[in-house]
Amino acid sequence: MSIVEELESEVRSYCRTWPTEFKEAHGAVLTDTSGREFIDFFSGAGTLNYGHNNDLLKQPLIDYLTSNGVTHGLDMTTSAKTEFLEVFKSRILTPRGLPHKVQFPGPTGTNAVEAALKLVRKVSGRPNVVAFTNAFHGMSLGSLALTGNADKRAGAGVPLDHVLRVPYDGFDPDVDGLALLDRMLSDGGSGLDRPGAVVVETVQGEGGVNVARAEWLQELSDLCRRHELLLVVDDVQMGCGRTGAFFSFEEAGIVPDVICLSKSISGYGLPMALVLLRPELDVWRPGEHNGTFRGNNLAFVTGAAALRAYWSDSTLEKSTGDLADQVRERLTRLAGSVGADVSVRGRGLVQGLRFAHAPTAAAVGRRAFELGLLVETSGPRDEVLKLLPPLTVDEARLDAGLTVLERAVRELA
Repeated sequence: MSIVEELESEVRSYCRTWPTEFKEAHGAVLTDTSGREFIDFFSGAGTLNYGHNNDLLKQPLIDYLTSNGVTHGLDMTTSAKTEFLEVFKSRILTPRGLPHKVQFPGPTGTNAVEAALKLVRKVSGRPNVVAFTNAFHGMSLGSLALTGNADKRAGAGVPLDHVLRVPYDGFDPDVDGLALLDRMLSDGGSGLDRPGAVVVETVQGEGGVNVARAEWLQELSDLCRRHELLLVVDDVQMGCGRTGAFFSFEEAGIVPDVICLSKSISGYGLPMALVLLRPELDVWRPGEHNGTFRGNNLAFVTGAAALRAYWSDSTLEKSTGDLADQVRERLTRLAGSVGADVSVRGRGLVQGLRFAHAPTAAAVGRRAFELGLLVETSGPRDEVLKLLPPLTVDEARLDAGLTVLERAVRELA
């Protein structure tokens, strides 16, 4: 029995999916202790949009450490924080005309969602919020209440309430979830306790790579304006360029009241999260929402380096679009050759293969691992293989990973 099996909690999961011990990583490749290489189409669940140990981010981090830069500072002002905010404003907020203020809520995505929930309830004075079928927003209690997956919700141990569940775009072709919500909000006889906000993902990654149409997101934004609901976009996994533009909602031309970011905002896999909020919503009292790890200065350093390296122009966005087209073409051809039991879904460089028979997706993922590729499953029945390659992956490595995936699918599907 290894020390992991002996000592680590049974709650561990990814190490069961990929039973090896990883030692090194660079770009789109992980290497285990035996020297075997694995192409990474997982990217730390989306925390490594710029790949492992990106050299453009590594050196600024090393320089900061060797100069005795502040590593932990709660929410004190440091040179690293100041620099990050300046770069974030000039590279991201100002070019998009976003007036939002920045809150550092804690180091993870669920911290950002919890802070956003507390804020919209404080501003609106209403405890209820709207969330969608197959949503995933985190595993702490507030975020878990928004999450749709029954297995994940079952672990809460307490009631998960104050959430109105509405069908997501495409959940049921016979049900228009937004029309239903609009009617219930408009009709005094609906019995609906009026919510204060709507929380949505533009692409549901954990929910099965479900993509909301731009028209649906525009309709949702309009509904929120008409009914005076705050619109919160959870961009934890789909932000930082995963769908092409920096924010996943840009394609729809909407402007959320609150935006949650995490995962790749540090650029280097270091814990960091942001809540972006319209200035008029910044009603916090000092210290009203705090935490020990609000100020990860190492993440500020690499985050600023990533913004400088990749978001000074549209080069990365265009490259992501080209790579996404390559992935989509290969997956569509593969699905067509296998048969009707496999379909393609996704947007940008989050793509998925949905298998009509759920166990097939997990079996393909296991076979892909045996062949040297990391790819995870998602969806309520783990019926979707979700591809999250680094945005910086070179075409040759991307092609090699897709070839491995094709072999695994053909063998098992």
